[in-house]
Amino acid sequence: MRARRYPGSDILIEQTLAPGSNYNRYIAAYRSEGLKIYALLTVPRGTRPADGWPVIVFNHGYIPPEEYRTTERYVAYVDYFARAGYIVFRPDYRGHGSSEGAATGGYGSPDYTVDVLNAVSSLKRYPGVDAERIGMWGHSMGGHITLRAMVTTGDIRAGVIWAGVVASYDDLMNNWRRPVPVTVTQRARRWRQDLIERFGTPQQNAAFWDSISPISYVADSSGPIQLHHGTEDESVPLEFSASLYAALQKAGVPTAFYQYQGDNHNISANFRVAMQRSLAFFDQYVKNYQPLPADLLRTPRE
Repeated sequence: MRARRYPGSDILIEQTLAPGSNYNRYIAAYRSEGLKIYALLTVPRGTRPADGWPVIVFNHGYIPPEEYRTTERYVAYVDYFARAGYIVFRPDYRGHGSSEGAATGGYGSPDYTVDVLNAVSSLKRYPGVDAERIGMWGHSMGGHITLRAMVTTGDIRAGVIWAGVVASYDDLMNNWRRPVPVTVTQRARRWRQDLIERFGTPQQNAAFWDSISPISYVADSSGPIQLHHGTEDESVPLEFSASLYAALQKAGVPTAFYQYQGDNHNISANFRVAMQRSLAFFDQYVKNYQPLPADLLRTPRE
């Protein structure tokens, strides 16, 4: 993925939606690998900062692609960040809503991450954006995409992950135990079986599975990462966030991990507290980010 390019495109406004309290809302579109990808775009009203608005790329969790709608779900989350003076961009991923392409899933293919990285490049072209101040938020599957994006490029200043599917593939395949029975879709079975047939199981070929697992590369994270997880999450194990937190600490990446006793996959009971912590993190590492002098900048990834 580091060897590939993610050029993005100009962002086009497809539809103007009802505005928020202090921001405008649009359905926008951009290009990713030749596909037209739709997104929800919010832009603050008022005096633009001299360097442009800071940005949060918002990676939603799993929603059945055929049920997905650009303006539905995560409404309060987007509103919270938008009211705080951020441009918020929520890509639909290919195969979701009106976006072109096939919905390949978030774990057996890099396609959704490719769409998100092309969104980042597209945002850099958008008038009013501060290209140096882009953060990323992800929930569940969107957390996996956020982590993969942050170890692929150096463009994301900070990431916040809620209940992320962020553990190794060994854990994803063998330790994803859920108290409530969950039907595994045919698509999910297919990517697992296809990769196992080609490369063997994580026990048989650990080198391969580690090579495609973003947790293996956390030392290369483009910025600090904040983690949130409810202790009674019945969709994604708390241990997934705990394993990433330990890996980040070992790698010396600035991080914080908040556990919410008795809370669920959406952190519903502690939503306001978790959002306040998320916003404070973005304010510290994105909105107030100060570029380093040129001679101290990181060497680009190869």
